[in-house]
Amino acid sequence: MDIVGKKKILTKKDVTHVAKLANLKLTSDEVEKFSRQLSEVLSYIEELKKVDTSNTEPTSQTTGLENITRSDERQSQRDLLQGSALSGTEETYNGYFRVPAVLKKT
Repeated sequence: MDIVGKKKILTKKDVTHVAKLANLKLTSDEVEKFSRQLSEVLSYIEELKKVDTSNTEPTSQTTGLENITRSDERQSQRDLLQGSALSGTEETYNGYFRVPAVLKKT
């Protein structure tokens, strides 16, 4: 990350590194675009850090609404048996769905 004046600018190398961590393949145009966009986001966050919130009470919502929940009870008519769940695919391994690897050794 480069700092120009007080503005933080993400380099192409930063964006490429983050994309690699997220297992994303970006074109050079996307790297350029995201570098600008993410730099703008960081600049906005820096502006927000300047706001004095010392007299502001923490809040998670302001409407007063509460979640309505049901009790956690098993509903056997809604059970999905393993065989039924796997019936729509041929890609299984030891009774589980087989999917492409998410994490790879580098």
